[in-house]
Amino acid sequence: MDTLHAQRRARLASQLGEGGIALIPTAPAAMRNRDSDFPYRHDSYFYYLTGFSEPGAFLVLTAEGQATLLCQPKDMEREIWDGYRLGPEAAPEVLGVQAACSIAELDKRLPQLLENRRVVWFPFATHAGLAARVEGWLGQVRARARAGALCPQEQRDLCLPLDEMRLVKDAQEQDTIRRAGAISARGHIRAMQRSARMLRTGVDVREYHLDAELLHAFREGGSQFPAYTSIVAAGANACVLHYRAGGTPVRAGDLVLIDAACELDGYASDITRTFPADGRFTGPQRALYELVLQSQKAAIAATRAGARFDDPHDAAVAVLAQGMLDLKLLDADKVGSVQDVIEKRAYFPFYMHRTSHWMGMDVHDCGSYVEPSEADQTSQHVDPITGQAVTRRPSRILQPGMVLTIEPGIYVRPAEGVPEAFHHIGIRIEDDAIVTQDGCELVTRGVPVEPDAIEALMRG
Repeated sequence: MDTLHAQRRARLASQLGEGGIALIPTAPAAMRNRDSDFPYRHDSYFYYLTGFSEPGAFLVLTAEGQATLLCQPKDMEREIWDGYRLGPEAAPEVLGVQAACSIAELDKRLPQLLENRRVVWFPFATHAGLAARVEGWLGQVRARARAGALCPQEQRDLCLPLDEMRLVKDAQEQDTIRRAGAISARGHIRAMQRSARMLRTGVDVREYHLDAELLHAFREGGSQFPAYTSIVAAGANACVLHYRAGGTPVRAGDLVLIDAACELDGYASDITRTFPADGRFTGPQRALYELVLQSQKAAIAATRAGARFDDPHDAAVAVLAQGMLDLKLLDADKVGSVQDVIEKRAYFPFYMHRTSHWMGMDVHDCGSYVEPSEADQTSQHVDPITGQAVTRRPSRILQPGMVLTIEPGIYVRPAEGVPEAFHHIGIRIEDDAIVTQDGCELVTRGVPVEPDAIEALMRG
């Protein structure tokens, strides 16, 4: 009996309201080309409630706690080709649901299950065609009105309660994220050492060679997938935020930015490290690297229960803004003081993304970034980039068990007034943090961040 997922279903059921019913499909299988599928990955909401990773499945949950799973039936011929299926007969005992039947009965069973319910919940805008199917099932219920059937009169977005549930991770989720972070850290270490070793011996090294080291470590550690497409960017490519590993040579004197991590048992990790390809920072590289590292340390110090989600970003920006002035990336005669740089976002050409995002089952995990209890508190601001008035609500108050990334960066493209020594340098440092009462736990520090420690690692 799967008690963890049963407890989550019970918690969700209690939020559906009298007469409520929730519909949760898993992700469909997707074709890659004519005769090949993409590797299958379940829907996160569905997996969160069931722990079931087979395709072709659908969960129905009522406010009374009745869980019905529709899944693929046992089929020995198909299982020879595609692998084992749990089947409806075994599902109640294994997954702890109250009932199960074949997914082939979906269109027959759903109108029956929806009849005489008051509110139907399903995830909005996450499954193509789902809303139309729900309308079709409701239409069949309405057609039975003369026979006394009542049709749900209200539709609600199931993402809202599920997002709130998923935002704070329980002990088991935190442990899985820790293990994913440890595996990912080993991948970064392999890539760093491979880069230095190949360059020392005169072997040609390309971005895709380092990508291969990451993938090797992820699978060797037991991970099922990369959590996202790995970014392996050598030299100027590091100034492209979502660059994908290609065939660019990795040369001595370059920095390499790697943003890559694995997914383990349905939970992501997310690490970025920037290191000298041959194991030794140049003076300008180290100056910018230490600036980004100090900004990350400031953000980490601001991450704790009771703080706001925006606090780590604001702390990082304050350090970066001062550093940009000190290193002459910004001209104080033109942009003014540190406060002017922050208020006018003069730092934006060099740092154009946020410092954090939620992380969990999805690498950019669900959950509101504003505080629900303060939804009616807004303030007006003028965006210095667009000049448009924007309305802001207070950012989320951090709670123990929330998981977020901390990832400041700096990206220097050639431009008038920018010192040439810094041209084409892109640096980002990213770790995953579990919020605690007194601070945060960094679960990805199995790979070093201090520049001296990185150089020592790459000499080893």
